[in-house]
Amino acid sequence: MDTLDARWAMLEPHTTVVGPDDDRPRPAVLLFHGCGGLRDHLPRYAEAAKAAGWRAFIVDSYGPRGWNRAFTLTTVCTGLVLRGYERAGDLLAAIHGISRRPDVDPTMLSLAGWSHGGWSIMEMMSEDPLPGRLGLANPGDCDLSGVKAVWLAYPYIGAWAFNRMKPWRHCPRVLAMTARRDHLTTVTNAERVNAMIRDCGSEVESWIAEGTHAFDEPTSNGPMRHHPELTLEALRRFTAFLRDVAPEA
Repeated sequence: MDTLDARWAMLEPHTTVVGPDDDRPRPAVLLFHGCGGLRDHLPRYAEAAKAAGWRAFIVDSYGPRGWNRAFTLTTVCTGLVLRGYERAGDLLAAIHGISRRPDVDPTMLSLAGWSHGGWSIMEMMSEDPLPGRLGLANPGDCDLSGVKAVWLAYPYIGAWAFNRMKPWRHCPRVLAMTARRDHLTTVTNAERVNAMIRDCGSEVESWIAEGTHAFDEPTSNGPMRHHPELTLEALRRFTAFLRDVAPEA
């Protein structure tokens, strides 16, 4: 079983860093992809974070495991492997590793997750950090106090998300983006989950976007349809969210 350090050593070579060209400690946002893996929309969000004065870290959970897109579409996206509560160990390790970088302000971190990435964030926030949980020997050694905000982009809250109504142990500010025509959840279900997070003490802003699941990804597969105008609005809201969290970045 991995320690936090060992898991981060696995992930770090597959993590893309985007940010201002300096070495001073800056707020950092950690970006976690959906079940389809790294796609072209995440670099756009990373650049938006950079423009707001943040460092962005795009964390790839598949590259270190040697998984390609064809494999993950048929296994991760169908719930056969690496469910959110298993991938949550990657998130803890990334927080643990990135917060110790000299060019990062460890007191001003934000997490951003799309679909499966959002599910993983929610599992990490709700799980008791006992030894052996989330696939890590020492999950309790990760300090979450620096996590000030969470961006949830159409997070998966379907049948496999057993803990979607479990209270979070750390309750930062949240912007929850729900797709009106999401084939994986209803707006009612999403608002129930948002209300639970709010009841934990989080300030939760809910935005219902008039699109499908993954509307900001520049491809159209099955019931998912790319919506360029909504994508621009999502990027605008993401930037405004970060600037509101850290106005002096």
